[in-house]
Amino acid sequence: MSGKNGRFEQIDKETPLPEKEKETIEFWEENNIAERTRNREREKKFGFTEGPPTANGLPHIGHVRTRVVKDVYLRYKTMKGYQVVPNIAGWDTHGLPVEIEVEKELGIDSKEEIEDYGLEKFNKMCKESVFRYEKEWREMSERIGFWINYDDAYITMDDDYIESVWWSLKQHWKNGLLEKGHMVVPYCPRCGTPLSSHEVAQGYRMTEDPSIHMRFKVKDEDAYFLAWTTTPWTLISNLLLAVDKDIDYALIEYEGEKYYLAENLVDDIFEDVEILDTIKGEALIGKEYEPMFDYVDSNSESHYVTHADFVTLEEGTGIVHIAPAFGEDDYDLCQEEGVDLVNPVDEAGKFTDVVEDYAGQFVKEADEQIMDDLEKRGDLLIRGKTEHRYMFCWRCDSPLLNYALESWFIRTSWEKEKLKDNNEEIFWKPEHLKHGRFGNFLDELKDWSLSRNRFWGTPLPIWMCDNDHEVCVGSKKELEERSTEPLPDDFEFHRPYVDRVKLKCPDCEEEMERVPYVIDCWYDSGSAPFAQFHYPFENEERFEEAFPVDFITESLDQTRGWFYSLLAISSLLRDEPAYKKCLTQGLILDEDGEKMSKSKGNAVDPNEVMEEKGADATRLYFMTSPVWNSTKFSKELVDEKINKTINTLTNVVSFFTNNANIDDFEPSNYEVNDEIDRWLLSRKNSLIKEVEEGFEDLELHNSARSIEAFIDDLSNWYLRRSRRRFWEGTAEEKTSAYNSLYKTLKTLVKTIAPFTPFLAERIYRKVIYPNEKGNESVHMCDFPMVDEEQLDSKLEENMDLVIDIAELGRNARQKEDIKLRQPLREAIVVCDDKQVDEAVKTFENILMEELNVKELTTMKEEAEMTETKIEPNYSTIGPKFKSDADEVARVIESSDPDKVKEKIETDGKIELEGFTLEEDDLEIYEEVKERYTYSEEKNLKVFIDVEIDKELKTEGIARDVVRRIQTMRKDLELGYTQKIKTYYGGDKLLVSAVKEMEDYIKKETLSRELNEGNESFEDGLKKEWSIEGKEITIWVEPIEESEDESLNI
Repeated sequence: MSGKNGRFEQIDKETPLPEKEKETIEFWEENNIAERTRNREREKKFGFTEGPPTANGLPHIGHVRTRVVKDVYLRYKTMKGYQVVPNIAGWDTHGLPVEIEVEKELGIDSKEEIEDYGLEKFNKMCKESVFRYEKEWREMSERIGFWINYDDAYITMDDDYIESVWWSLKQHWKNGLLEKGHMVVPYCPRCGTPLSSHEVAQGYRMTEDPSIHMRFKVKDEDAYFLAWTTTPWTLISNLLLAVDKDIDYALIEYEGEKYYLAENLVDDIFEDVEILDTIKGEALIGKEYEPMFDYVDSNSESHYVTHADFVTLEEGTGIVHIAPAFGEDDYDLCQEEGVDLVNPVDEAGKFTDVVEDYAGQFVKEADEQIMDDLEKRGDLLIRGKTEHRYMFCWRCDSPLLNYALESWFIRTSWEKEKLKDNNEEIFWKPEHLKHGRFGNFLDELKDWSLSRNRFWGTPLPIWMCDNDHEVCVGSKKELEERSTEPLPDDFEFHRPYVDRVKLKCPDCEEEMERVPYVIDCWYDSGSAPFAQFHYPFENEERFEEAFPVDFITESLDQTRGWFYSLLAISSLLRDEPAYKKCLTQGLILDEDGEKMSKSKGNAVDPNEVMEEKGADATRLYFMTSPVWNSTKFSKELVDEKINKTINTLTNVVSFFTNNANIDDFEPSNYEVNDEIDRWLLSRKNSLIKEVEEGFEDLELHNSARSIEAFIDDLSNWYLRRSRRRFWEGTAEEKTSAYNSLYKTLKTLVKTIAPFTPFLAERIYRKVIYPNEKGNESVHMCDFPMVDEEQLDSKLEENMDLVIDIAELGRNARQKEDIKLRQPLREAIVVCDDKQVDEAVKTFENILMEELNVKELTTMKEEAEMTETKIEPNYSTIGPKFKSDADEVARVIESSDPDKVKEKIETDGKIELEGFTLEEDDLEIYEEVKERYTYSEEKNLKVFIDVEIDKELKTEGIARDVVRRIQTMRKDLELGYTQKIKTYYGGDKLLVSAVKEMEDYIKKETLSRELNEGNESFEDGLKKEWSIEGKEITIWVEPIEESEDESLNI
């Protein structure tokens, strides 16, 4: 619908942006725009999988940025003719994060308390909690314009989803990759469950721990082995000591006792000790020592020295204490040696009753008492602290323990090369992640510790009988066929229901029970590309068209989380990467660069930001910085985008609609000829190219910055330099200008649509749609295509030069504090470059207007604007002429600089009043003449003649008066075409200037009358102004329409 006063509806500049955005959302909802856009059948498909959040907590500003990035990219791809598949949201609903929140609600914090409360009731609460804040997540996503389908979202706890996960696990089991093992794994005693290596990688941080050197008494020898550890609590379980057979070990005497340790480390630990003997580690192997504690003992031979390849000289003593229950290397070594494992620590991380003196204590809290006891016994030689990287639970923040457990593993280490090869096919942004953070993780790949001793999650589909036969179930149908009893009608794939299902062993016909584990929730989310389709049980075609996923993006911490699980699962199942492009995102920090948190009080509420600033400005702010970098955020920073870009474009559109309606402009295929119009159309097409390149390279910030730069050029260059053509141009000039601006807005509104969908829709609906009658929404339009015929790189280069020259000219004026409204006589561009000369000639009028000069000249050299200066060089004439030095200086200063310079350049010396001077005796330089100022950059230099005569002064005053009257028109809120009566009075100089420039002032201000005098107006405005330090009073009154007509007669 066009505006009342023309075909173009006026742009509302008064209503706050958030309110206007809500109106746009209403339009989208009433006309089902999002769903219609998503569901359009397109031949080209673009696979996307949503990294699923958990909705048991409120979304924060970091979630806003993640969803903005997704939406921007998917809108772009949709406008490029792709159908995004499946384009549905996802919810991560299993795992420790959910359990911990429910534990807090119930006021419990242990597995035993959960079991006492009741597994069925507990899991029911987990199921309810995961959607507690779904409404808030949906509202946030819809408010920021994230068009993803929530109604058909995949949910990791749904039976269909779990069934697909079971199918995949059975494939691993059939291939021998899923098996049970007793291994030392990172273990959270608070949560009572092991963690996978990629979970552990997310929880490392610097912490302070003990650093002690302790001694073990060598049996049948008056000596000790000296070892070092940061985990005193593991000494309770020591079974071996390890050395390297090829390292040199020293026997030293210290405070009357003898100690074995690596020779190279003696000086790092002791000062001034005597080395009694040096031997190879080989000689120590087999030596026995007395147990440090006698609480536990292995059923096998133990407490002797053996060889280990992992012994190093980087730290410690070169003798490593081995506790197989609490170290992966320790466990493997004891397995090789045939030493049975002993573990006096329960699953809560506390010493059992066997360890009488420390029973019931959490192991890390027992460190101090253990060290005290060792010190009393004399077995603790050095007691200190060390700061090092230690692993903490990524969800509950408890310190993890390396702990020997029976666990189920996926043998990813066996397929490491597959994962590395598939990683090579992925386009990472930033690129360094491929072989850096992510690639390094793959290089050190460990088996995936899959099972979790927990309650709420996808049950591990393994059933076992008492004879250790096992079956892996891959579907509900298989479970029904193998079950000894029919499944109940309300059966679901969760504990405790699935635990009740018994199978008959196919090998021995004994009853089989399910192993009591759920799986790592990262496996759930990593299965999303196929499980969201319930593949392979249905939707095979839909899955194949969306796999591998074309694009994923999440925060950087997912590098060793979801990004890894996706790749690992797809590599094992299909030997191909799960995704083609991966864009990582950094942290959102506060305005001081600090990490946001509720406890610090610096967290930003997304709802507040949307209510105060709106979605478009927030989106644009996030998108103009590389998303993989940590980004500072505040409402004030968002304001900059409103003022710099959104308001600027709104003003451009308002200028167009107001003037187009006044002139009754009707869009046409008019072929533009004016150079600045041709430049605008070329620049518009270059913008399309730049934006496309940014998207294809996943450098979306470059696309956003290109848009901002274009809007700045459009407003502050094209429109500013074209205003007079719109207002006063010939019919042909106006037609060219209007068509150029309209075509540009038509293209621009589609180009910005992925970034600022609300603003784009608003402009499209008010300006473009009424005149095109095409797609109902800008988001249903195709992304603009480059018109190669309109591209003119040479023209753009020339205009870039002109813009540079204009900026240099303005800088030169600023040096002398001469405002731009003051006309000046001449500007001179100095540059020995034909293209500069061509650019200046082509856009001479524009440059003269921009610099407000009467003449514009180009020169290859600056000689005319400079003059030669000479001064005596006192450092040479003093020693050379001694007592005559002052006279020589006087002679130099009174000489003709040009003649001196010419003579020196010709002969290398000059005779002045009997004194012979050489080049070193003189300082010869060029200085800009007093009437000029200049500014330069690279090979460009712009001079401005700053002498102001009476004529220029008068014109400058007139321009100042015009500015004041225009300000008063704005204060009176007058329309563009509103005529006025103007009266003035004040300083004689100012009054004289106004009279002299009467015609110019009347024309610029639409003043029908411009008279000296003191009038009294009922509806007018009177203001006193200061110009050039002198006072003038101006009265302005609007002319009624009837009065205006009478004045025209």
